[in-house]
Amino acid sequence: MAAIAFTQTHIYTKRAGPKEKDKYCIQCLERFDRNIYVGTKDSMVQHLTLAQAQAQAQAQAQDQARECRTRKLGPNSPIKQLRTLPLFNHLLVLWEQCVTALNMFSLEPIPALKAIQHTSCMEVCPRSSSSSTPKTPCRPEGDCVELITSSSRRKVVRIHTVWVDRWEVLREVSLPQDPVSLAVDGSCVCVATSDRYHLFDYHAGSTLELFPHDRSRHQGAILVPTGGGEFLLNAPGSLGMFVMSTGTCQRPPMPWPQEVLAAAVCFPYILALQPRGLSVYSLLDHMLKQTVTLDGARGLVSGPEGVLVFTDRQIWGLSLVPLQEQIQALVSCQRLDEAFFLLDGVQSHLQPHSYEELHKDISYLAGVDQFNQQAFAEAKDLFIAGNLDPREIISLYPDMRPCLGEEDFVSRYVETAGQKVRDLPRLQREDAVAYQLYLAFLADYLAIVRAMGWGGPREAVDCALLRVYAEQGGAGEAESLRLLVASPNACRLDCCVSVLEHYNRYFVLGMLYQSHGNHIKAIKTWVKIADGHFEDPCCPDVYEHVVSTLTTQDIDVVWMFAEWALQKNQEVGVQIFTKRQQDNNDHNTEEILKFLKNYPQAYLLYLEFLINEQKSETESHHTELVLAYVIQTLQAFSGQDEPPEAGETRRKLQDLLWSSMSYDVIAIHQRIRATRLHVERAIMLGRSGDHTQALRVLVHEGRDPHAAQAYCHRAAQDWSHVSGPQDEAGLRRTLLLTLLTMYLCSDELAGEALHLLRDNTRHFPPGRVLELLPGSWSVGLVCRFLVGSLRETLHQRRMGALQRALAHAECLRHKVLWTQASKTMVKVQRGQMCQACQKELTESFICTVRGELLHTSCINTQNH
Repeated sequence: MAAIAFTQTHIYTKRAGPKEKDKYCIQCLERFDRNIYVGTKDSMVQHLTLAQAQAQAQAQAQDQARECRTRKLGPNSPIKQLRTLPLFNHLLVLWEQCVTALNMFSLEPIPALKAIQHTSCMEVCPRSSSSSTPKTPCRPEGDCVELITSSSRRKVVRIHTVWVDRWEVLREVSLPQDPVSLAVDGSCVCVATSDRYHLFDYHAGSTLELFPHDRSRHQGAILVPTGGGEFLLNAPGSLGMFVMSTGTCQRPPMPWPQEVLAAAVCFPYILALQPRGLSVYSLLDHMLKQTVTLDGARGLVSGPEGVLVFTDRQIWGLSLVPLQEQIQALVSCQRLDEAFFLLDGVQSHLQPHSYEELHKDISYLAGVDQFNQQAFAEAKDLFIAGNLDPREIISLYPDMRPCLGEEDFVSRYVETAGQKVRDLPRLQREDAVAYQLYLAFLADYLAIVRAMGWGGPREAVDCALLRVYAEQGGAGEAESLRLLVASPNACRLDCCVSVLEHYNRYFVLGMLYQSHGNHIKAIKTWVKIADGHFEDPCCPDVYEHVVSTLTTQDIDVVWMFAEWALQKNQEVGVQIFTKRQQDNNDHNTEEILKFLKNYPQAYLLYLEFLINEQKSETESHHTELVLAYVIQTLQAFSGQDEPPEAGETRRKLQDLLWSSMSYDVIAIHQRIRATRLHVERAIMLGRSGDHTQALRVLVHEGRDPHAAQAYCHRAAQDWSHVSGPQDEAGLRRTLLLTLLTMYLCSDELAGEALHLLRDNTRHFPPGRVLELLPGSWSVGLVCRFLVGSLRETLHQRRMGALQRALAHAECLRHKVLWTQASKTMVKVQRGQMCQACQKELTESFICTVRGELLHTSCINTQNH
């Protein structure tokens, strides 16, 4: 197979002795670090040591293990098991149904440890005495190891605690049948009896009976701990069952061949030994990954880096190929799904950096495969999931090399996938429609990478994204391009300016200058667009954009473009002064006013801004605005026999004359004295207190009865802000009587007097009016006024009576509440707090109608 899991090496061969009959035959193995212990058929224990790593490469043709010591235990009886206790440098030997302890290096017996008799099998589980087993009164503290043995005479399994100089039995677990073999994982022991498996936890004291097994002459019970409280057992039907310590299965059974002699786990693989070879299965998907031919194999021993397999006279090593190399081999063979599956399965056994690099490699190759097939959604997901450097994708596109920067970017995938990536330069020349699809993918992918905040060089991403948006040219891409340069970006000017100029994206070019802090150059670019020097098909109203931008710039920048902005449009251009953040600098204000003198409309708008929004009380500002209104109003009068009665400018003028107290009255009066602005003259006379003269101007010069009547109401209303509602009514009554007297003095104005009475019935005192009316007027003329006046008087009287009744009822309601509250008992507990000051009630207090307790001194602070 192109991708292999294990490599086979020769470890040791026992050379035939000089005697005719050499009975040497390996029965079992045990390994610790570079030490290998061999148990033979003729009761011999042999110690081998592996060569150093640097010497193994020079000894491929000869044994990699050398013989150190050998010890003959007794008569020719096979050694069944060997187990090491590195904590104490002990080697446990199961021989002739006894467990004997030897020194790991000298192979000398340990006198203090007497043999454990009548033992059929054993397993070691090293643990700390303080954390692994319960403490007993007779058991001293110290490091210890737990040993599990099965009895050859009784149906029990014993748990021993082994110290450096003794061991003792902690407990026994009874079984329904004689134990045949066992395996240990933590405190859980899996035991095979003559026909089935059993699980028991010797700490929790729980026992569980499992399924039967096929134990025959050719195949025994197989028990292999896989880690995490899980065991691999051989079940009927040539199946490998994965059973948890709880008795449940979290993986499906694994089919394996007939006559499996032994099995071992070397993550992420399971090795099944057969008479003529060894099969390697994946622990992740249970598929066969590799086969190794080994004639006459008898058993195997697993380790962290591989497996030792032995025959009668030889020992072979199967070293696990590093997981990174396995994954890279699968990637090289384009078996990407297998590579992904293996990588995810072994993630916990890899360094984070190694996992990330491998994931990038697989993601890139798998994404390129989808990329070539135009499966862009799948390719994008793979590139993003692999946290791929986006420059790898950018480098695939023609004309994108400048986006990668001055430093040459070297792709890590050129050699592995360079010949397998679609030829985009050729596609650009031959099929423009298909190439646009690839451009759309690049834009979508880079936009997502940018939004995710990729930690690499952002210049390449932003420059490439800008180029793609500019090249595509659609309405959606134009908006995306503006959003890109409007936000904080890392676009390089040396790369992006020429691109935007080539595709006539001058408005975006100005935004790019602005995002890099070059505001003057940005505004100059937009000015050229507004003046027609540049053509931009995707440009909005650039003039208003320039004005809006100037409102946020320093005053020095504003003066550079102020004349251009006002020459284009005074009404919009003045916003560069009115909508900018004001610094309350009088010098700047006067300088602006001086500049705006040449732009009348802008000048007037700026004065309105100072008075209405900035609330300026400067006399010159108010006077200048009034004069500007007067000039505009008089210009509207030109060519007309009669001045217009309504107009926005004149309305503003009259409102300002009424409301402002800061303008120069003399200067304004001199300006309008010889004009037809009678209403304005009357307002100014009224502001000086000469209401009679103001009414004469309106009645005799202006001949405007409506304006005279409106003047009475407006003057009284303005006076009420100073003297109150009562004085307002009195002043209105006085002004109306004065106006009525003027009308009655002239026979021509008698009709206006009658209209005045009818329109203001409620404001005229009937007695006073009757005194002023000429005796020649009939009752019929003033009947309407008299009826209305009487009705108003009666209405006011009834309303007054009703208000008095309501006030009396409200007073009675408060008296009832006060009476009820005064009869209620109030329970005050120790530590009760005042609701107002939150201090203890240690002085006089009251209870409000709401039930709140307050100090008498706190009543005024609460609105009760």
